[in-house]
Amino acid sequence: MTAPALRFGYGTNGLTDLRLDDALGLLADLGYDGVGLTLDHMHLDPLAPDLAVRTAEVAARLSSLGLGVTVETGARYVLDPRRKHGPSLLDPDPDLRARRTRLLMRSVRVAADLGAHALHCFSGTLPPGSGEDEGWRRLVSAFEPVLDAATSAGVDLAVEPEPGHLVGSLAGFHRLRAALGNPEALGLTLDLGHCQCLEPESPADCVRGAAPWLRHVQIEDMRRGVHEHLPFGEGEMDFPPLLDALAATGYTGLTVVELPRHSHAGPHYAEESLRFLREAAPRAALPAAHEEGGPA
Repeated sequence: MTAPALRFGYGTNGLTDLRLDDALGLLADLGYDGVGLTLDHMHLDPLAPDLAVRTAEVAARLSSLGLGVTVETGARYVLDPRRKHGPSLLDPDPDLRARRTRLLMRSVRVAADLGAHALHCFSGTLPPGSGEDEGWRRLVSAFEPVLDAATSAGVDLAVEPEPGHLVGSLAGFHRLRAALGNPEALGLTLDLGHCQCLEPESPADCVRGAAPWLRHVQIEDMRRGVHEHLPFGEGEMDFPPLLDALAATGYTGLTVVELPRHSHAGPHYAEESLRFLREAAPRAALPAAHEEGGPA
């Protein structure tokens, strides 16, 4: 039995200078299989009026282009124009924590309406003056309604361990799962660059160890000990064995290029990234048309 083909996507947080309709058209033209859609003011604003109508329009556009989608919730200033990723699920003010919870619950509905294979989210950083134990209590309490909404909607949540956040590593992800009772709907967003940056195991070993919980994968180049998302070839990562390991897990979701600080040249990096990934991926893990040099 052969492993499923790897499916590559590109994150709209790296295409913020493009209208969403143009960004989706670009990715389809380049031959991507899907998109990591960050809900933000410039791309399907989750707080603007008529969200359901706008979501239906995006769903139709994705369908017409043959693009899969993961919904991502990492917009920097969507709730607070002054605090990056604020307020978070760890905010000392319960009313502010509730704002983030409501945004995530709204994002669950968007993900369901788009037919997304997962909804990405993260914990946030521990606020100054807050103890770690209290942070975990806040996180679990604020996350439970999101989990309930996702379970009811049939949407997989994919929590991303983010360097510097309370859930900052694979160990933190497993701690959160255990605290919530190991729910079926709670899976993992594995950023492969983060594995290079801070995990004790190699990225390929991280993939193998995380395989049962993989719901979403992000990819870029990175250096050890430096949390900086780099274009492919500018970091230290060895991609052929990493992509081989990912293909061997049987993961069928999107593997999304994550270059949020390269929007100034987004179309260029989107094109170059897909070329790099196709060259680095094992031939058995690419769709037949790509193996044979056929049309994307």
